[in-house]
Amino acid sequence: MQRRNFLAKSAAGAAAGGAILGAPAVIGQSPNVRWRLTSGFPKSLDTIYGAAEVFAQQVSKMTGGRFQISVHAAGELVPMPGLVDAVQNGTVEAGHTAPYYYFGKNDAFALGCAIPFGLNSRQMTAWMYEGNGLKLMREFYSGYGFTSFPMGNTGAQMGGWYRKEIKSAADFNGLKFRVGGFAGRVCQRLGAVPQNIAGGEIYQALEKGTIDACEWVGPYDDQKLGFNKVAPHYYYPGWWEGGPQLDLYVNQKAFDALTPEYKAIVENAAAFAHTEMQARYDARNPAALKQLVAGGTKLHRFPKDLMDKAFKESMDLYADISSKNPTWKKIYDDYSAFRREANQWFRFTEAGFDDFMQAQRL
Repeated sequence: MQRRNFLAKSAAGAAAGGAILGAPAVIGQSPNVRWRLTSGFPKSLDTIYGAAEVFAQQVSKMTGGRFQISVHAAGELVPMPGLVDAVQNGTVEAGHTAPYYYFGKNDAFALGCAIPFGLNSRQMTAWMYEGNGLKLMREFYSGYGFTSFPMGNTGAQMGGWYRKEIKSAADFNGLKFRVGGFAGRVCQRLGAVPQNIAGGEIYQALEKGTIDACEWVGPYDDQKLGFNKVAPHYYYPGWWEGGPQLDLYVNQKAFDALTPEYKAIVENAAAFAHTEMQARYDARNPAALKQLVAGGTKLHRFPKDLMDKAFKESMDLYADISSKNPTWKKIYDDYSAFRREANQWFRFTEAGFDDFMQAQRL
């Protein structure tokens, strides 16, 4: 009897001990973090501004609300031209922008976004994640006190809105053209007078005749901004933006202060927003273009002599910059080698398939 009681008590004790040993260790709750993110875009552009909101929402969801990021439109905390300085100085922890806006600091900024006749969106993502793009750009950005994460791409853009038809390369002579970032360098070599105007101010400049033409992104955003009301001619392709990438800039000290878990969450939330942004553009641009054309917009392809001249001027410009800027040369040499290999492949696959499919009546 006593033996049976002893065995029963021993079994119960072993079971209880096993339950204790098998229980998960008690882990301290992850810290509460509050960041501010400044966007380079107005709230009215729900696709491009919206990528930052998508990112912040994902970070909150993945941390159970313990990591909160408030998103602020351009001008709310800092003006768009001051975004890089604000992230660098720690005025804000993060910024979401098109890197080529800051080529005035160093031409190499443009390589993190888009250059004329550069990579398309899929090639850009491949260079970033599977090539040396992310490594090289982060190495460059470290000199400014921040790190980067790809966070969005518009896909190939349109070539903009013009008051008058562009019949040849000669029509770019003297053209007062609002064109974003680095592309103005090439347009200037074509005889145009580039104007760097923020998105929210373009319509008024075009309406008043301060500028003769403008470009922004594509049909969905352009329709929202109303350019079709003051310029009837819509051109394609946007040869200066075949696959412009948006970046999340994060102050290095702020990033280093995060737990390993939170660092991984930032990286994955940015990747999610990166994919979602282009998906939104690809889904919304077709209907917007149909609406614009139905409303009287005249759709034109850029004349070949303009394309040929722009290509030559672009290649000459890159060679000139490479001879003077070792940072640009280091990144561009890798970028251009990747572009060459990617285009050889895409010629037989994507381009061949697209060329056939787009000729079909489906």
